[in-house]
Amino acid sequence: MDNDDDVMETDEGRRLPGIERNQGVSPIDMRQRRFATAMRGYDRQEVTVFLTEAAVDYESALRENDRLRQEIVKLKASLNQFRELESGLKSMLVSAQKVADDMHENAVQEATRILTEAESRAELAEQKAQLKIEGTQREIDALRMKRREVETSIEASISTLRSTLEFVRDQDRREREGTNVVPHRPHVVHSA
Repeated sequence: MDNDDDVMETDEGRRLPGIERNQGVSPIDMRQRRFATAMRGYDRQEVTVFLTEAAVDYESALRENDRLRQEIVKLKASLNQFRELESGLKSMLVSAQKVADDMHENAVQEATRILTEAESRAELAEQKAQLKIEGTQREIDALRMKRREVETSIEASISTLRSTLEFVRDQDRREREGTNVVPHRPHVVHSA
């Protein structure tokens, strides 16, 4: 049994027959392995029990290793999903921030436009009000002048009427007293 293809080296440099170098020892190999008998060797039953227990533990370790590999694959897939989700969320946040910035900029521009328009309207309304005030003041001044003219005219008429009344009374008195009649000359008051 010195075939090099069918022999594996042990820790002490010896080779175990029947095991290929590139493959590890499987739990089945451990259960089915038969050793040659030698003088002063180990107890066969004890070795068989040990190998069976080692095979069970090894098989559990392999199952756990497979389970952990599958778990790693699932976790990597989840991690990739989370990374994609994170990338999507970052993209959404960037878009949302851009939209918010655009909305803010538009709101500022709109507020500025409205404010400028309101200021223009207020200025125009103020100018119109000032023109109305000035027009009304001119009308008031014109009415005051007309009032003075009318007052002056009324005063002149009153003065003329008084003079005429005095003249008429003087005429009546003279007629009663028998005096001569004086021609009528009304007294006119000129206003300044």
